[in-house]
Amino acid sequence: MPRKADRPAYRCSECGWSTAKWLGRCPECHAWGTVEEVGAAPALRTTPVARVASPALPIGQVDGQRVTARGTGVPELDRVLGGGLVPGAVVLLAGEPGVGKSTLLLDVAAKAASADRPTLYVTGEESAGQVRMRADRIGAIHDHLYLAAETDLASVLGQLDVVKPALLVLDSVQTIASAELDGAPGGMAQVREVAGAVIRASKERGMATILVGHVTKDGAIAGPRLLEHLVDVVLHFEGDRHARLRLVRGVKNRYGATDEVGCFELHDEGITSLADPSGLFLTRRDEPVPGTCLTVTLEGRRPLVAEVQSLTVATQIPSPRRTTSGLETSRVSMILAVLEQRGQIAALGKNDIYTATVGGVRLSEPAADLAVALALASAASDTPLPKNLVAVGEVGLAGEVRRVTGVQRRLSEASRLGFTHALVPADSGEAPPGMRVIEVADIGEALRVLPARRPRRPREPGDEAVAAEPSRGAEARR
Repeated sequence: MPRKADRPAYRCSECGWSTAKWLGRCPECHAWGTVEEVGAAPALRTTPVARVASPALPIGQVDGQRVTARGTGVPELDRVLGGGLVPGAVVLLAGEPGVGKSTLLLDVAAKAASADRPTLYVTGEESAGQVRMRADRIGAIHDHLYLAAETDLASVLGQLDVVKPALLVLDSVQTIASAELDGAPGGMAQVREVAGAVIRASKERGMATILVGHVTKDGAIAGPRLLEHLVDVVLHFEGDRHARLRLVRGVKNRYGATDEVGCFELHDEGITSLADPSGLFLTRRDEPVPGTCLTVTLEGRRPLVAEVQSLTVATQIPSPRRTTSGLETSRVSMILAVLEQRGQIAALGKNDIYTATVGGVRLSEPAADLAVALALASAASDTPLPKNLVAVGEVGLAGEVRRVTGVQRRLSEASRLGFTHALVPADSGEAPPGMRVIEVADIGEALRVLPARRPRRPREPGDEAVAAEPSRGAEARR
């Protein structure tokens, strides 16, 4: 009979949860087949009581100035962090390969460096020469920005003793390994050991640290879930590699809010902050075009004006195509069904329908439903919506237009950008000065904004004033 100390131990390879018996499904992360035997369970030990080095103080006597945030020089990143980097804070920045993590952090390291606050950039994925080439391209050369190419944890800690940085950028945590442990870099044990050692050094020295993390094919942060619990801030760097827009979202933040979003533009010369990114999501045109509608989405606390485009084409195939880009396919299919049943637009079911957003933005919140519905109805009837019109609202299966959060903030942003008309759900509050707000209760009232279709003719002065007044578009719902 084996001793109690020799019983086998099991650990989840996804999140690191451990148990004394095998389970088919991890109760912590709910993953199947990830609980594996890792060896004998350690014997239970009792920790002796030690002498207290620093006695506990009343909370009012704790020095709060030591955790004051300092700006990084990148306004959009400071916005997400809650004002900047706090000394001793550890930030985990995760994102897909090629999204621009290294470019952003190299720019941050250069702007945060100074004579009394040097910065150390440790790269484990590239050579020092490759990082230098990127620094030349984006203008991230600074006398007090130090660069080291290391993959050994002991060497990284030794660099800290030499440089004594105020900011450490480690790119990435999955490429650093400790010689004291077996296993390849990026394994669960190695990531836990490396992260624990860097976090201890950061807290002891009062040094801010930014760790770069990889993501899995599902978009989750690679490595044990313990890594996200250990750090102070978790940020996700998102963006379509074929578009210029990049977003930094706060997932966890011990020093600020988690509903902030930072916007960046990636170009050949590097990456820059976008204080007003709405211009990336709009198409500048003199005349309105059928099948387009504007809406205001909320990314965290930030309102962004985005454009929804739709195109309907007659087809002879039994199953018409339904293609979306930047929108949820299931949501668009639901809106199509509501338009056919509640809006009496029968022609949609026999056409190929293409729906997309402009600039690579993704609209996942229900507040964009009304704009998608109007864009589809406008494309089906080949009649453009009135100029300078935005639509905000959630569409239900019964055809009702429901209220959404932050309507006043959305309308204020639209008014600031020059939009004069808005379609909103009923009881949405007061309108901003200079904006005409039309409250609609259902999809039928919303479709009345579509002008009646007329034969095409050359436009004459004064047409814009006529188009700005909503009228019932009977042909759009025939």
